[in-house]
Amino acid sequence: MSVHDELTRIQRCLDDLARSVGRLEQQIGGDGLEVRRVRTDAAHLRESVALLRQAAAPDAPRPDLVTISDAPYDLSLWTDSDDEGLGARDRRAP
Repeated sequence: MSVHDELTRIQRCLDDLARSVGRLEQQIGGDGLEVRRVRTDAAHLRESVALLRQAAAPDAPRPDLVTISDAPYDLSLWTDSDDEGLGARDRRAP
């Protein structure tokens, strides 16, 4: 299955979930904390799928890749830094 098909399938499941939550609210009331949490969580899922759909769009801008060289770093960049967690080279731990 393609990404588009999977996202469409998820969207249908979320639509079913929203209908089920609506029916549940009618049966037990929508004032309880539990029902509000389920409704809110379902809304968050719907928003997340919408973000996924945007990110998976074929014309969505892709971030530029940055090439990192395998060459060693210039050691002079770290002459004034301490070894993290080990303390300074010329001092003792308290």
